[in-house]
Parts: sequence; structure tokens; C-alpha cells
Amino acid sequence: MVVAEMKPFEEIKEMLKNYKNILVLGCGACVAVCLTGGKRQVELLASALRMANKIDDNDVTVGERTLSRQCEPKFIDQLRDDLHTYDVVLSMGCGAGVQELAQKLGKIPVLPAMNTRFIGSADGEGNFTEMCAACGDCIIAVTGGICPLANCPKGLLNGPCGGTKDGKCEVSPDIPCAWVMIYERLKDLGKLDDIKKIMSPKKWSRNQRPGTYTVKEKSEGKDKAEKTVSK
Repeated sequence: MVVAEMKPFEEIKEMLKNYKNILVLGCGACVAVCLTGGKRQVELLASALRMANKIDDNDVTVGERTLSRQCEPKFIDQLRDDLHTYDVVLSMGCGAGVQELAQKLGKIPVLPAMNTRFIGSADGEGNFTEMCAACGDCIIAVTGGICPLANCPKGLLNGPCGGTKDGKCEVSPDIPCAWVMIYERLKDLGKLDDIKKIMSPKKWSRNQRPGTYTVKEKSEGKDKAEKTVSK
């Protein structure tokens, strides 16, 4: 999932200083899972903004709402009847949600309350770790299901550098060496020979910015999907 964290409160206040009617808009997808942009976080941020503006003696109205997802037009359409009462939307979604909102809402400014960090997973105790660099050219079938781009600070594709020590990265003793992890995983899987395979340089053309992906559904007896990816 996409992991994001809230911007410092003072930075958010500075962005909003010229607005009087603010909608704090949460997202019920990824940021809700990582407990940074869901309904509860919307309530807390909206409350903090009201309190801060009251202390500063500013006449500001702060509304609250949470969409199921901010990155899909069908959910954004649910806002249209209420938007006339606000002059700015403060999005607590990821970067994709902010941009989708800005595109669909037209003349109403959309400001980001969040910093989008990475695609990752949780350990069940509130800790999130980057797992995927979204490179568009996945090789983890050969590396035991561990992405060296996301897990190695240097993004090395062919084995560890000379700085690894006792299974740790030279960047920090808190970071496991990705290639030691890969070695151990392949050993457990009985596929150590895979570590000898030489990885070619990444085909970054597959990850051209901005990326596009299209799914076209067809109904021919059984549903089939025709998928096209930008080159």
C-alpha cells in the first residue's frame, strides 16, 4: 500500500493562512490503513485547525469529510454538491489523490496535508517498511521475493557491495543487507543457484513518467481483460 505521513502542523497552517472556509478531506484507503489520513485523523486535524485559528482570533470555518478513495473520480463526484461552501480543500490523501482532486475540482485549490513516502507493508504494530520501488520491471522471482531496489540503499542488482558487515548495511547498523537477506531466502528455498544470475540494467523506459495503464473489459462468454501499458 501507499504509505504517507502528515506534514508538520505549522506548514499546514502556513498553506491555509489565506483561506476562510476549509474542507479537510480524508481518504479511506491506504492512508487510513497506515493511520495518517483516515476519518479519525481528519477529525483530529480539523479540531487542531479550529483551535489554532481561535487562538489567533481568525474567523475560519473548517469542515470534515472522508471519501472511500480520493484517486477515483466516482468517489470525488460525491463532493460536488458541497463544494460551493468551501474555498479550499486540504487533502489527507496520497500524492495521487491530491492530484486527482485538483484535476477534477477545477477552480477550487487542493492542498496536500501529507507527504507520500513509499509503497510498503505493515508489521501489525504500526511500523511500515518500503517493499517496492514501483520500477515497472520486477525481478523478485529471481531474488527470492525480496526487492533489491527497495531494500538496498544503493539499489544494487547484482550482489552486495563491500560495505556489508555481519549482515548489516554500511549506511546504518539498523538496516539489514538486502543481499544477505536474498541469499538466506534463496538458501531456504533451495534456489541458491539463482544468486549467480546476472541482472541486466533496468529498462527504465518501462517506467516512463507519467506512467499509464489501461484495462479494457470484454464480454465474450467469460470476461476477458485486455491490458495495455505505456512504453
